[in-house]
Amino acid sequence: MFRHTRRALLAFAATVAVLAVPSVAQADVLNDWNVIAQNQALTLRPTAHGQTRGIAMVQGAVYDAVNALRPRYEPYLLDLAALHARPFGSRKAAIATAAHHVLVEIVAPAQVAGLDSAYAATMARIPNGRVKNEGVRVGAAAAAAMLAARDDDGFMAPFTFVIGSDAGDWRPLTPTALDPDAWVGNLVPFLIESPSQFRSAGPNALTSAAYAEEFAEVKEIGALNSSTRTADQTTAAIFWQAPPAALWNRLARDLSAEHDISVAKEARLLAMINLAAADGAIACWNEKYYWNFWRPRAAIQEADTDGNPATVADPTWEPLFHPSTPTTPSLITPPFPDHPSGHGCVSGAVLHTFRAFFGTNEVAFDVHSGRFPGQPRHFGRFTRALDEIIDARVWGGIHFRTADVQGAVIGKKVARYMRRHYFQRVD
Repeated sequence: MFRHTRRALLAFAATVAVLAVPSVAQADVLNDWNVIAQNQALTLRPTAHGQTRGIAMVQGAVYDAVNALRPRYEPYLLDLAALHARPFGSRKAAIATAAHHVLVEIVAPAQVAGLDSAYAATMARIPNGRVKNEGVRVGAAAAAAMLAARDDDGFMAPFTFVIGSDAGDWRPLTPTALDPDAWVGNLVPFLIESPSQFRSAGPNALTSAAYAEEFAEVKEIGALNSSTRTADQTTAAIFWQAPPAALWNRLARDLSAEHDISVAKEARLLAMINLAAADGAIACWNEKYYWNFWRPRAAIQEADTDGNPATVADPTWEPLFHPSTPTTPSLITPPFPDHPSGHGCVSGAVLHTFRAFFGTNEVAFDVHSGRFPGQPRHFGRFTRALDEIIDARVWGGIHFRTADVQGAVIGKKVARYMRRHYFQRVD
């Protein structure tokens, strides 16, 4: 009987020891695989929203794996009763397995070896045994659930463009410069009920005073050689032209470290911002091809056709986002319709998610952009960053203000819907 009691005590002590591992060690694995996912996602496709979908899949699976071991919130996809995860399972093994198993299925074959190597390195630091095995089992189940849910979701599905020739109709800069992300508007959402759930009011009527006012604004301040745009406005416009996954995942990692957020909560935060970003993009691209509205470049060059006496055409007008602007990679007018702004939709969803997660708008933070390494922009509130993004797209000459404002509203609605229907605390 003593042997049985001693064995039980040793097992209990081992479990306590696993649970008592400093959270920083688990956070290191969580952050390491978030960085790996971010970097791998950036090479998934030559499109921004192939990246958005990929990292959303990874972080959704990682959240489910972490949460399954010690459930504190509602699962995203996993059936916890059927899985019957054991709480002693290794979170580190679960995180790495969930991330790795999703990534190897969605990256190019040439990238798999690197992922396998990173996975082996992570797993080598975790002692073998039932604790590790349980973490692997749970992580694999989370990855399988995510891959099954996103199978045949419309990724890279064929898309038929409607290219108009009338005033107000969107048209590409050249016949072959077509949007590589058009499929996003018909993608099955991660959270919301349908891509068209949050239809906006649409762009201003061409003959309206509101249209003429926004036309004049972007024509003046968004011009390639604008005399009224300040140096800081020029910097901001270029700064924000960066992959959303890189901007917001780094911010989530930075804020989690600064505020000493637990692994379970950080996994939830990473899932929330990335799933919200994905659905912000889906809702936005569905809107873009619903309204099919022209960009400022076409609108200003062809203003003599819009029927508005308050607009004056300039056939030579070019925006700040032009190949001659000195930055790498080069800037161009994006090859998809103006309304609404993709950055507004995605960043609106993310920043309102951050606000809800922290329970306040007043959080100080720095945002880092690959356009200006080592030169972050500082904000004292989440909405201040969103306000600058709205302005920056006008300063860059690529959006009418209404497209930016309504895009941010769509993002806010996505974040609000998620807050009401997903990731709820459980007893």
